[in-house]
Amino acid sequence: MDQDRRPRGAAQEVEAALEVRISGAVQGVGFRPFVHSLATDLGLAGEVRNSAAGVEVHLEGRTEALKAFLARVVDDAPPLALIEDLTSTPAARQGRIGFHIGASERGRVDTLVTADAATCDDCLRELFSPADRRHRYPFINCTNCGPRFTITRSVPYDRPSTTMAPFVMCPQCDAEYHDPSDRRFHAQPNACPACGPRLGYHSAGDGKEPSWGEDALGAAVRLLQAGGVLAVKGLGGFHLACDATDEEAVRTLRRRKHRDLKPFAVMVASPEAAVAYCSLSESERALLASSRRPVVLLDRLDGHGHSLSGGVAPDVTTYGLFLPYTPLHHLLLHDVGRPLVMTSGNLSDEPIAFEETDADLRLSPLADGFLTHDRAIHVRTDDSVARVFRSQPYLLRRARGYVPLPVAFSGSDTQILAVGGHLKNTFCLTRGSRAFISHHIGDLENVETLRSLRDGVTHFEGLFGLSPAAVAHDLHPDYLSSRFARDYAAAHDLLLVGVQHHEAHVASVLADAHHPGPVIGVAYDGAGYGPDGTIWGGEMFAGVPGSFERVARLEHLPLPGADAAVKEPWRLALGAVASCLDALRPACDPAAGDDELLAVLAGLPLGRDILERPWELVLRAARRGINTPWTSSAGRLFDAVSALLGLCHLAAYEGRAAVLLETAARQAFRGGLPAADSEPDWGGAARLEGCFATVGRRSCPDPAATAIGAPPREPVVLPVLPLIRRALGDVAAGVAPAAIASRFHHALAWLTADAAARLAQQRGLGTVALAGGVFQNMVLLELVVRRLEAAGLQVLVHRNVPTNDGGLCLGQAESAAALLRARTQGAP
Repeated sequence: MDQDRRPRGAAQEVEAALEVRISGAVQGVGFRPFVHSLATDLGLAGEVRNSAAGVEVHLEGRTEALKAFLARVVDDAPPLALIEDLTSTPAARQGRIGFHIGASERGRVDTLVTADAATCDDCLRELFSPADRRHRYPFINCTNCGPRFTITRSVPYDRPSTTMAPFVMCPQCDAEYHDPSDRRFHAQPNACPACGPRLGYHSAGDGKEPSWGEDALGAAVRLLQAGGVLAVKGLGGFHLACDATDEEAVRTLRRRKHRDLKPFAVMVASPEAAVAYCSLSESERALLASSRRPVVLLDRLDGHGHSLSGGVAPDVTTYGLFLPYTPLHHLLLHDVGRPLVMTSGNLSDEPIAFEETDADLRLSPLADGFLTHDRAIHVRTDDSVARVFRSQPYLLRRARGYVPLPVAFSGSDTQILAVGGHLKNTFCLTRGSRAFISHHIGDLENVETLRSLRDGVTHFEGLFGLSPAAVAHDLHPDYLSSRFARDYAAAHDLLLVGVQHHEAHVASVLADAHHPGPVIGVAYDGAGYGPDGTIWGGEMFAGVPGSFERVARLEHLPLPGADAAVKEPWRLALGAVASCLDALRPACDPAAGDDELLAVLAGLPLGRDILERPWELVLRAARRGINTPWTSSAGRLFDAVSALLGLCHLAAYEGRAAVLLETAARQAFRGGLPAADSEPDWGGAARLEGCFATVGRRSCPDPAATAIGAPPREPVVLPVLPLIRRALGDVAAGVAPAAIASRFHHALAWLTADAAARLAQQRGLGTVALAGGVFQNMVLLELVVRRLEAAGLQVLVHRNVPTNDGGLCLGQAESAAALLRARTQGAP
């Protein structure tokens, strides 16, 4: 037969041979069947097998077909595959006939465990097809979807190493599992109604016999339709669910969960259902429908969304929506026929419940019924949360769907454990240029979350074969994460490396963006331990990870009551007003100075509320320096202004005051944000004249020998009291809070961007990195980025890890790696 007329896939003349090595997430994702099909389609002979490092392929055939294989193996890879590296080298021809899937190499495994993935379209069609043997089976999956990380006990990733081990496949499932042409080939969670996990339902605490299968699902659906609260076992833990359109059901869930105001996430059936409540760009639609299925924060439609309960997301202009990501979710949404609140199965501040006994104990007072199953969850994993910024995902919580896939960083020959911070804790372990960042652990406020951190570290060490030689931690000595680091390092005789909180934030952005520095780094967040004895949180640095110089900070404000001020922003408003009136001097005569202060407080929107609180006692303590540290925190500045405008005097959840201030600004900016060259209404309060000629008021001591801290140099002080004075003036003039909020955002963005640009110019730098939880504020972020780009600067923001403390561990690892490299290079 003429060579050009051969049937597609027929054996071809052997012109060359290649050995191809592929690393990344290429096991357990249908990669070998894909390679088999691709090679056969191209008429290539050879073999594919799993190796310790990923996948190895021997290929023989025509040169053009080999070139096509190398292109298509990347471009057409299976949906869950993640190719980190591909190398090909010429090989000896072996005279292979046909293409085969070979036996896997045994021994130490250096490949990746993939993340859990949402139900694929093929499985979804089978789920709702009456003719399919898996019709309405809540645990349908294949190599392109289903549980992965949350069921994996150890590696290599095969069924005996997962929580599917107790379920022996029936002959039909076993045949699929061993058929290379089937999409369930080596799908470890493969199962069907005859051999797999089953669904169960029981009421909370009534002692009745549970129901199973379709009866269980029917009971759960009836409970939700009747306005009940249902505990639902998912991929990484339990959700508490209720009808999102039922005011009383949502109110009941809030009361039981002790969650008065923090918005709930809502699961909707499809992107088409989402557009009934929110505006949806193409980028947001793609993120919402991706296999990772995060909760996506979306702008509400003006005048719409009325069919959702007002209690779902009070006082804000966004909804957190997500789509079903398990077959069980799809069945629930389909059968209930309404959107469902799906919030974490816990009381506020507790870890999410994921084990049956614990869930029964902790959730029985919260739920009316339990929809559960007998497939165990090995790793507690919350839902991921994201926004879209400039058409790209912008993570706020990195968990299910992303973990445990690694993030690249600068790399280290030393394996490092970085334990993160106190809030939104995550940890990471490194190997080479990979940082394996954990699932969301949560706020380390209790023994349960600390245990979750400890168990998570142990699991990751075993899963990836890691043995850290150094432990990186926050400089705050009393963080539970820092205590854990000290104990862990002492128990294993490891090097302990302290990293200043905000330097870690900036280093995290650089690692995330694969940028070596130097840069100007802007770290705006709520609080971090400052080596100078103050609380940092509005910082600018110059340099590279491991060698940053603190070059600027926001002007100090008092923090009356210390941590109490975070939950009671009226204290920050009081401190801000007193600072503007210079009423905090110890020598200030209360009789002479408090009349003006009293008049200003009384004129605030919620001034009467402040005056009914122990403001005089708090003020006296502040004047004497009792429990009133100074802070440069941008987060606390937002809280103070929010309280001054009457938006939030008491924070029902972390960040609420700042969220309401951003919400007010969004209302004023409905017509669009101002252009980069549009001077703020408070322009005079946002100018830097004289700032760069002044000297800061405090100095920083030398950092500890094993810590990376700010050098002993005075930073430039960026004034914020002028912004507060303008806010107070607008309040007195009767300007609407939304207008004042927008003016504040614009002025602070102008001040921030111009200071960073000035610092970059002075040092001959062309890049600015933005980090910290305050940059979850989309209004501030966009305004700052626009202004910096207009100045000709490259701007780095987070993409693969959160900008809040959930990304802190990556920056700790990056900084520690830089310090260790410097020590090695400086060693004799």
